Amino acid sequence: MIDSSQQQIHILRLLPGEDLRISVERYLHLHQLEAAWMVTAVGSLTAYRIRMANRNKAANGFGFFEILSVTGTLSIYGVHLHICIADAEGNAIGGHLMEGCIIYTTAELVLESSDILKFTREQDGAYKELKISEKKNRDQNAP
Repeated sequence: MIDSSQQQIHILRLLPGEDLRISVERYLHLHQLEAAWMVTAVGSLTAYRIRMANRNKAANGFGFFEILSVTGTLSIYGVHLHICIADAEGNAIGGHLMEGCIIYTTAELVLESSDILKFTREQDGAYKELKISEKKNRDQNAP
C-alpha cells in the first residue's frame, strides 16, 4: 500500500500540434518523476501512431479522433502507455502509444506520482518490463 501523503497529482493541458507522447516524456523529465501513472486523459488528435500487440510496425492514421483513454506507467527511466481512440463513426482502435499522436484541439491529462517508489524497465525476454522498487529514504544518511 502507498501512503497517499507521499503522492502528488499532476494536471497537464496539451495544445494543438503537440505530440502526446513527447509532451508527457518532457513533463516527466522536467519534474524528475521516477514513479507515475496515468489516471485519466481526454482530448482529440489529428494524427495517430499506435503499435498493436505483437507487431513490430505501428499503424498510422490522419483525420479527427477522440481520445477515449490513455493508461500506463511512467517514469524518467521509461514509459509504457496504451491509448484508445475513436474516429468520426465511433470505430475504436487502440494499442501502444507511439510518437506521432498529434493533438487536434486539446488533451487534458491527469497523472499521479509517488515520492517513495521508483519505476525502471528491465529486459525480460523480448521486452523491457516494469521493475518496481522503493526509493531509499534520503533522511537515512542524515547525521
